[in-house]
Amino acid sequence: MNRLLINQWLLKPWIKPLVWVVCAVPAVALLVAAATDNLGANPAEKLIRETGEWTLRWLWLTLAITPLREVTSLAGLLRYRRALGVTTFVYALLHFLSYAWLDKGFVVDDIVRDVIKRNFILVGMVALVLMTPLALTSFNRAIKAMGAKRWQALHKLVYAVALLGLLHFYWKKSAKNDLNEVWVYAAILAVLLGWRVVRQGGVMGMLRVR
Repeated sequence: MNRLLINQWLLKPWIKPLVWVVCAVPAVALLVAAATDNLGANPAEKLIRETGEWTLRWLWLTLAITPLREVTSLAGLLRYRRALGVTTFVYALLHFLSYAWLDKGFVVDDIVRDVIKRNFILVGMVALVLMTPLALTSFNRAIKAMGAKRWQALHKLVYAVALLGLLHFYWKKSAKNDLNEVWVYAAILAVLLGWRVVRQGGVMGMLRVR
C-alpha cells in the first residue's frame, strides 16, 4: 500500500471515532477490573499506577505524531494528534482523581499537605495544571479566538509537561529503587525531543513560534 492510499485511508471519517474507541479501551479495562475485583491485592495502588503510566504512553504517542508524519510523509497522521492530546489529559485527570479519592478520600487538607511534603506529587500537580489550558483550547474555535501564534505558543507547554511527567515518574519509582521502566520512557522522550531540537536547529528553534 503506497503513501497516497494510506493518507486517503487516514482521512476516512470513521477512523477518528475508531481512534477514540481505542483510546478508551485501557480506561474501560481498568473500570471493569475494578468492578469485578480484579485489580490485585492493592486495587488503589494498581489503579493509580496504571492511569499514571497510560498518561505517559498517550503523551509520548502525541509527541510522536509530528516526527512520524515527517519521516513517513503521512500528513493524515496530524488529524489524530489533538485527539491523543485530549486523551492524555483525560488519563492524567483520572490519575489525579484516583489518587485524590482512593489515597486521600478527597480530603483537601490531606492532599495539600501531600503536595507540599512530597516532591513527586508536587511535580505531578504542576504538570496537570499546565495540561489543563492545553486541553481547554484543543478545538478549532479556540485557535480562532486566540490566534494561531498565541495558540502555538501556549501549546509549546507540552514539552514542559512531558519533562515534568517523566520527573514525576522517576521520583515515584526511585523511592522503590525500580528505574528500569523510567529509563525506557526517558530514552523514548530523548528521541522525540532530540528530533525536534535537530530539526528546528536547537532548543530555541524548537520553542520558537513560527
